Amino acid sequence: MLTMTSISRSFGDNRVLDEVSFDVRPGRMTGFLGANGSGKTTMMRIILGVLAPHGGTVSWNGSPLSTEQRPMFGYMPEERGLYPKMKIAEQITWLGRLHGLDRATAKENTDRLLAELELTERAGDKLEALSLGNQQRVQIAAALVHDPAVLILDEPFSGLDPIAVEIVLEVLRKRAAAGVPVLFSSHQLAVVEQLCDDVVIISKGVIAASGSREELRAEHGTSRFELVVAADAGWVRDLPGVRIVELDGPRAVFEVSAPDGEQAVLADALRRGAVRAFSPVVPTLDEIFKEVI
Repeated sequence: MLTMTSISRSFGDNRVLDEVSFDVRPGRMTGFLGANGSGKTTMMRIILGVLAPHGGTVSWNGSPLSTEQRPMFGYMPEERGLYPKMKIAEQITWLGRLHGLDRATAKENTDRLLAELELTERAGDKLEALSLGNQQRVQIAAALVHDPAVLILDEPFSGLDPIAVEIVLEVLRKRAAAGVPVLFSSHQLAVVEQLCDDVVIISKGVIAASGSREELRAEHGTSRFELVVAADAGWVRDLPGVRIVELDGPRAVFEVSAPDGEQAVLADALRRGAVRAFSPVVPTLDEIFKEVI
C-alpha cells in the first residue's frame, strides 16, 4: 500500500500542500481530484521523488519509500514527455530497457501493450505522426511497459475520445485487478465515477473529502427520494414534512424532514395505486466535488 502521511510543501510563501494524508490501496483505483492549483501535480511529483516534501512521509508497505524503490513505479505526466521523431514500438521498448528489462521482455511487453491499446498498426510510426489521443495512449504504454508495482497517472484521459477512454479504462482495470495500486487525477468526473474505487478530493492544499465512492455518497447524501407512480404525483406536495424538489407528472423528487418520512410517502402512494419506482437519490461525484471544494 502507498501511504502519504502529513505531506506539506511550500513554494516561497505559498503553501501548496498542508498536512496531506491518504492511502492508495492495492488492487484499487483511486481518483485524485481537485481544481487547477489545488496541489494534485505537486503531490504526484513528491510521490515520484521529483520534489521533496517540506514535511511528512511517503511510505510503501509500511516503510518510507526509498530512492531504490521509485523506479518500480509507473508514472504518466500530464505533459507529454516522449520523443516525437522516434518510432512508437522502438521508443517503448527502449524505455523498458531503461527500467532494467532485457531486450526480449521489453519487446514482448511493448507488443502486448500496443495490442491492448489498439496501436499495433501504428507501431512503426513516429510519435509526431499520431493524433493527440493516440499519443496519449503511447504515454500510457510507456508508463506500463516495465510492469510497475504502482501506477501514478496525471490526467490519463486528456484528449481521448469516448472509444479511446473505454480502451484505456479496460487496460487500467486489468492492472488494478492484478493487485496494482492505481492513483490517477482527472477533470472528467463522469469517467472517474465510472472507474474509481476510492476518491480523494484536494482543495487549496488540504484534503476536503476522501473515502470509497459508497462512503462519500452516504456521507454527502441527503434525505432526498424519487417516486414514480402510474398517475400524476402532484399530491405529494400536500403531504406534511415533505418538500418537493422536482415534480413532472408521475415523477416526484422530494425531501423529508422526519425520520422514515419517506416510508409514509411510499405507503400513501401504494394506497393510491401502482408505484413504478421508489429510491433514494444518490449524489453524483460532480455534486460532491462542488460541495466540498
